[in-house]
This record gives sequence, C-alpha cells and structure tokens, in this order.
Amino acid sequence: MLRWFQAMMPREDRFFVLFDKHAATLRLGAAALDELLAGRVSIAEGCRRIVMHENEADAIAREMLVAVRRTFITPFDRGDIKELVNLLDDSIDQMQKTAKAITLFEVETFEPQMKELGGIIVQAAEKVIEAVGLLGSLRDNATRLNAIVEEITAIEEHSDNIHESGIRSLFHKHRNNGAMGYIVGAEIYDHLEKVVDRFEDVANKVSAIVIEHM
Repeated sequence: MLRWFQAMMPREDRFFVLFDKHAATLRLGAAALDELLAGRVSIAEGCRRIVMHENEADAIAREMLVAVRRTFITPFDRGDIKELVNLLDDSIDQMQKTAKAITLFEVETFEPQMKELGGIIVQAAEKVIEAVGLLGSLRDNATRLNAIVEEITAIEEHSDNIHESGIRSLFHKHRNNGAMGYIVGAEIYDHLEKVVDRFEDVANKVSAIVIEHM
C-alpha cells in the first residue's frame, strides 16, 4: 500500500521538467507569432499554431498545479511555484490574445516595428527558457539567473522604444486618411508590447525566488 502511494506522488524533479516543457511552449508560440508577423507563414496558420501551443501550455500548467497539491515537499515554496507557472501561462495567453485581435480586425499586413517586436518576443522567450532551466540549482545558478533577469528587463525597455516608434509612425501614416487604420494598428502594438511585459513579469518572479533562497 505504501509503495503504491509513493508511486502516485510526483517526484520533486518533475516540477523542473514541467517548467521546462511549459517554457518550451512559450518559445514555440513566440516563433509562430514572429513568423506570422514576418509573413513567413499565412496569418491563418500562424494563429492556428499560437492557439495550439497555448492549449498545450494550459495542459502543462494544470498538471503542474495538480503536482503542487499532491506533493508533500516541493523544491521551493508552493505559492512561488503556482505564481511562476501562472505568469508563464499569462505570457502565452497574451500571444493568443494578439492572434485573436489580428483575426478579429482582419489584419493582413504588419508595420516594420510590429515585425521587429516579433523578433524581440522570440529573444525574451529564449531568455525565459534559459532561466527556467536553471531553477533546479538556484544557489549555484544565482549569478546567471540575476543576469538573465537584467537581460529580459533590457529587452522590455527596448520593446518600449520600438512600440513608441511604431505608434508615432502609425500616427503619421494615418493622420490624413482616416482613424480606423491607426486604431487597429495601435491595438496590435498594445498586444505585442503586453507579451513582452508578461515575460518581464516572469523574470521579476524568478528574481524574487532567487533572493528568497540566497
């Protein structure tokens, strides 16, 4: 009976496997969004892939939350695990919201700064994957984790500049020929900027976990 019970209980290292799997879906979602914006895939295919990866991420997040409930001893605080996986999930949820806005407003072309933000989102996703992969040895990897947090912060600040430049260009492009193009474009910019913001939220949580365990 005891052996059966132990077999039902997740091992601690399962959390890190699930974190890695979830972060991998973020990279896939980011790549799909980037390819969509760059025109390397059709809008319909890009949106389909983003939604598919978001669904995969949701399933992993649910598995993680079940594991938290069933595990007596977790690698770090249960609340931190739940918050981190929710923040990871928020990142790909925001990608899905971006895809939905593109579909809703029937956007067919993208501004240069939108395409640039697609690349920025991929960069941020890559940094998050690296950070999550180091969580299994927090103390040993604290220096690198802190550096990654700073790198993601710098990426987010760069995205702010791209966002502002894009909005400015959008205004000049549409100020004499109707407001709808500007409104739709600004909405897409807002969604893209929020994706990067969600990655920064993940980075800030990782930083808080590192501080707690030092």
